[in-house]
Amino acid sequence: MKIYVVRPGDTVDTIATSQNISPQSIIYDNQLVYPYGLAIGQALLLSVSDRPDSADSSETASLLPAYAGGYAYPFISRWVLEQTLPYLSYLFIFSYGFTTEGELIPPLLDDTFMITAAKSYGVAPVLTLTPFGPDGQFNNNLITQVVNNPSAKQQLIENITNQVLSRGFEGVDIDFEYILAEDKIPFAEFVGEMRAAVNALGYPVSVALAPKTSDSQTGLLYEGKDYQLLGEAADFVLLMTYEWGYTYGPAMAVAPINKVRQVVEYALTKIPAEKIHLGIPNYGYDWTLPFVKGASKAVTIGNVEAVQIAIAQGASILFDETSQAPYFTYQKDGLTHEAWFEDVRSLSAKFALVKEYQLRGMSYWQIMQLFRANWLLLADTFTVLPP
Repeated sequence: MKIYVVRPGDTVDTIATSQNISPQSIIYDNQLVYPYGLAIGQALLLSVSDRPDSADSSETASLLPAYAGGYAYPFISRWVLEQTLPYLSYLFIFSYGFTTEGELIPPLLDDTFMITAAKSYGVAPVLTLTPFGPDGQFNNNLITQVVNNPSAKQQLIENITNQVLSRGFEGVDIDFEYILAEDKIPFAEFVGEMRAAVNALGYPVSVALAPKTSDSQTGLLYEGKDYQLLGEAADFVLLMTYEWGYTYGPAMAVAPINKVRQVVEYALTKIPAEKIHLGIPNYGYDWTLPFVKGASKAVTIGNVEAVQIAIAQGASILFDETSQAPYFTYQKDGLTHEAWFEDVRSLSAKFALVKEYQLRGMSYWQIMQLFRANWLLLADTFTVLPP
């Protein structure tokens, strides 16, 4: 496959003719919307052949093997899920909570169809555990109450292993955020004890890590996460290498490659590469300018949606070389907007980082919206391993 950047005067038909491929493949692979308009600067993924079975088997065999995971809520479209599962090793089902006594709280919606669908595609359904309080936010007091209470901790581990056995989960992912600094060691011990119990059933335990760049990094998001201890405690880790550009921050790339690289390079000093998944965002943000701290709020947008906004507004898409990310600006209702998102160029840069450091793989937050070009590029870059 190849990446083509749209130039002035290009149409789907002229690109198809110049590349000797069908217009239908361009439309399908890039989820173009009728009447198939394009934005200047838009990155398209082009199939070198319209026949998916014509790939050179020796070339496919030479692709770097890697694991791929994706997080999803139980309200995911079944069609989106089925379109995505062929490219995954793990489906992280988001999420299960718990009480201070260690009782498990299931998602509000039934996730049985996700477990069944994942298994039908040879993908491991993974129970994702989060410490959400009644307000739906991460609650570090809840973490403290459980990881420091042997009986509550044991009760939670038993409840989770029972859920794994009874529901057919094939792994557990621990996504705890805003852990207090004093809970750093108890939390790592909790992960290790969970791993021992789940490994005994034949399944792995993973843990999500805030994007640190040093041991001494301050802030509630970082101080309770010890990379070395958690790397030793879990079977593998997910680096949450996204949210530099976020809802309440200034306009910028969600996952600038220069910042992502810093996190990976630090992580590799503490955790073996074969235990690390790179986190990849499957979304972008649209800001209204000027940014006012404490007052501004960006709107979350999908990657396909971002391009459609650019087309509708007549905006050209630019590409920032430092962050390796696309963005554009436009005017609407007298206001200036700036949008940053992911495209096949920014994803290619992230895939190159996985290959450069020979990481275990990558995991996506989240797969609720289909971005077909991402999955096609992934399959063209890696041999996705079974769980």
